[in-house]
Amino acid sequence: MESVNVEPIVQWTPNSVSIQGKSVILLSASLFYFRIPRELWRERLAQVKAYGYNCIDVYFPWNYHELREGEWDFNGQRDVEAFLEAAREEGLWVIARPGPYICSEWDGGALPAYLLAKDGMRIRQNDPVFLMHVSRWFEQIMPILSRFQLGAAGSVIAIQLDNELDFFDCKDPQGYIAALRDMTLKANVTVPLIACAGQGGLIEASGLTEGVMPTCNFYPDDRDPIFEQKVHSYRSILAGMGYPLLVTETNRSHYLLRRLLSAGAKLLGPYLQVSGTDFGFTNATNNWGRPLAFMTSDYDFGGMISPEGIVRGEAYEGRLLTRVIGTYGDAIAQAEAEFETDWKLADEPAQAFGPHELKLQGGGSLLFVTNGDNEAKQIDIQSRHLESSSELYPLSLPSGRSIILPVDVPLERWGASGKLIYAGAELFHVEADDQRTVLLFHQHAKSEIVLELEGYVAIDTVHADAAVDQNLVRLKLSVTENEDGQVVITLKDGRQLILVSTTLMKALYMERYLIDEGIVIEQPEAASIERVQANVQWQLAEFNPAVSMVSDLSSDDVVRIKGTIDYLEKVGIYRGFAWYEGHVAAVNNRKAHGLFIRQGSDIISLYADGRYAGTAVPAGSSWYIPFAEPKTVSAITAKTEIWGHSNFDDARLLGLRLHALKGLKGIAAVFRSADITQNWHVHRLQDRPFKQEWTESFDDTLWPMVGFGGWMSPDHPVRELYRRTYRTDAEANRFIVHLEGFQGKAVWYINGREAGEVHPYDPYLDLSSLVTPGEQLQFTVLVERAQGARAGRVRFYEAVDADNWTISGAEEGLLAHAQRHRQAAETVELPLSLESGGAAWLYAAVANSDRGRGWRVRADGQGLKMTVFHNETIVSRLWLKGGAERPVLTGGDASSIYLPGPWFGDDGAQLSILLEAVDRQEPGQLNGLEFIAL
Repeated sequence: MESVNVEPIVQWTPNSVSIQGKSVILLSASLFYFRIPRELWRERLAQVKAYGYNCIDVYFPWNYHELREGEWDFNGQRDVEAFLEAAREEGLWVIARPGPYICSEWDGGALPAYLLAKDGMRIRQNDPVFLMHVSRWFEQIMPILSRFQLGAAGSVIAIQLDNELDFFDCKDPQGYIAALRDMTLKANVTVPLIACAGQGGLIEASGLTEGVMPTCNFYPDDRDPIFEQKVHSYRSILAGMGYPLLVTETNRSHYLLRRLLSAGAKLLGPYLQVSGTDFGFTNATNNWGRPLAFMTSDYDFGGMISPEGIVRGEAYEGRLLTRVIGTYGDAIAQAEAEFETDWKLADEPAQAFGPHELKLQGGGSLLFVTNGDNEAKQIDIQSRHLESSSELYPLSLPSGRSIILPVDVPLERWGASGKLIYAGAELFHVEADDQRTVLLFHQHAKSEIVLELEGYVAIDTVHADAAVDQNLVRLKLSVTENEDGQVVITLKDGRQLILVSTTLMKALYMERYLIDEGIVIEQPEAASIERVQANVQWQLAEFNPAVSMVSDLSSDDVVRIKGTIDYLEKVGIYRGFAWYEGHVAAVNNRKAHGLFIRQGSDIISLYADGRYAGTAVPAGSSWYIPFAEPKTVSAITAKTEIWGHSNFDDARLLGLRLHALKGLKGIAAVFRSADITQNWHVHRLQDRPFKQEWTESFDDTLWPMVGFGGWMSPDHPVRELYRRTYRTDAEANRFIVHLEGFQGKAVWYINGREAGEVHPYDPYLDLSSLVTPGEQLQFTVLVERAQGARAGRVRFYEAVDADNWTISGAEEGLLAHAQRHRQAAETVELPLSLESGGAAWLYAAVANSDRGRGWRVRADGQGLKMTVFHNETIVSRLWLKGGAERPVLTGGDASSIYLPGPWFGDDGAQLSILLEAVDRQEPGQLNGLEFIAL
């Protein structure tokens, strides 16, 4: 039997992508099933399709489907097959991104937290142990993607392996990506495999692995004047490998997408055109702050569709761009970008970029001209080989717009004879039948259009002027808000060529064009913002926050560990809240000055003998919380919350490493806090090596004595050696140095033995392993810092560790605590106040909005953390402004809650809101909750 060669369903050349034999420009919107209520999946997919997109890209988060090792869930909200079937039925192609790492500002970048507790395993590496776990995930997800690939039962056209690997220190990207490729192919996947470069590292992101196409993610300043130069560079590199330029992620403005199109991109993938919500404990911590940031539950970067499904103005820009692309069809899908073009802007006006040229398949070109200014411009376009000003083509270009202009385009493409020599307006739509061809342009002011026609019978104009010079017909069309310009040219063969010029607004909102009616406008639906006085009766139940909320629960979700302290993942707690309860042995009735947290994250609220001590966000480092006045300490409770595992590997903070563990390593009661900033001997290192074994004895008697970092040095950078002695507390067992406000790096030695390095992002150093209580220490510190950088203050903490720990946690099982306390709740009215360190449940029964689409609720208050349950689902986690402890919150609206309409029953829904007053100085205040009907 002869073998049959079957052409791949998805193919490419350096200048094109074809799907089932048709060349296409892929316009892809990120749309994530896990951030949108299942009942609204089809609505969102239909919106994407309606506003011009032919494709979606979607992540598949591993830890969303494997909540605990070996426990898989693909039901209900997690029903991947139902989502892919809906995408196929809505006529959208799918770029599937199953990771194993996805980033996406999602908890841990979707890597299950149980992986972090496995000693010796190296995540995102060509490591057999890690890949063994990945294979279990791929064995779950890849058969689904295979069944739903194009040519089978679905519309998946590509599968991405990992995500932006070039941001991560992968030691063997080729080996790692090859391993992922081989796992994928085992599932009979036949569509292309891709790997995206986040910061341009094609090798680092893909390993240039055989059978895996590199793609690019670009996040520039939309108005970078030389952005196209960068894009052309990558297009040229990829073309040399036989690949087209696919931009898997970029900014959301269609202004920028036009610029990418001009440089030859065949996939335009703006990230997060469809916003969503991080339900449950799925938020991430990442490096968008200083550098720490907490991601909000509201996941919204201002894309064209809001989390609630409100269509924003940018969506109409997407539909307009799609119409332009559709107007040229295969010609633009197979167009070749020209880096060196014959066209230029006369007089080189400031903040005008271009022209950038796409040579259309079959003849003609498109010129892309961009106005990066905030004011409209009058621009003249000229071919570089023409000198006479008579050959200038004028263009009126609005502020902040990129426009696509046809040059030398054959009219045969649309059924008419002749050529469109130039148009100073954007051709955005064509209607053609047996009798006529209608070309629709949009423009800012009067524009010039030049045609080359072999002959015509008549020219009729409305709000237009026509001048004929042999075969050239020069038209100048005007347009007003109420009337379009129009030219009707009757050709020799009897066919009508109709040119219509309209405003940008009409082009954006055009629903269709009819010969008898002209442009039919779709009036955009105004976003409904109806602030109503919702009939809500509130009830409040306060409880003791120093006692574990799950101490008396028996749910299978509850984890309890007794004995030594450890990170939460090590004891099987992977998300949400947990409590560490320990004791401090009495030390001769001495009073503690504060509590010291060892290597803690994310949020830690401390209670000493039931009294609130404060809340810290150490970001994986250590942290000292001083008492207002010294006190005896016996029982300690640390209420901790995993806001989310880092979705990005950032070495500046321990808690932002992708492998970072959560919770804490210990708590100690500090019985002596000494300021040892003064009386250090200093010596300039000059040309001596910065770091070496400082074990030799030398006489520092004549070294100057100054405050730490206080020597005025002529060196740059400043490189100095500081020494002093200190006798430790004989009753302590934990010793920590703190360089408060230090800017630089400092390597510490204790009695000649290296103890470690201190830097601004981790200013604490635990010296306990090198210290014997009561001994005389000699500190030797190597300092390097920029000239003028702060040296700060040096503090030395001597403490006693707490022990006899109990650790408990329950994730979403907190709702059982809420239900148990509800019977004791009392009716309250807002505003309400909660004492510093206090905690309470706030309850209400809420009816759906009149339209059945739910509510957007805005919280007004300060100093409160809020965890909001809508029935049994956490819909939002907020940290209202106020207090020095509050971190940067980013990603969306940090003070609002989305209550999805489909999640209301006939009797409404129950709200249960956990309130925590976390400002150490002031009580927590909830002034009000404003309900906005959707």
